[in-house]
Amino acid sequence: MKPGIHPDYHKVVFQDSSTGFKFLSGSTKTSNQTVKWEDGNEYPLITVEVSSDSHPFYTGRQKFADKGGRVDRFKKKYNLK
Repeated sequence: MKPGIHPDYHKVVFQDSSTGFKFLSGSTKTSNQTVKWEDGNEYPLITVEVSSDSHPFYTGRQKFADKGGRVDRFKKKYNLK
């Protein structure tokens, strides 16, 4: 790799704004806010709106709209069995 052309990759803490869930990950994103993590070190804090803790797909609160297929809708429309 060429030196000086890649962004600075470092550890940051992401916090879900709706649930308060925090996790440590690597990122090139920076922030002026810092937070003390479980290991005793301070890391930049990035606030996100949705994480795996609040996303409906991962929490099981997702609603499925089951409309059926075209054939089922046709049979229902014309009262066919």
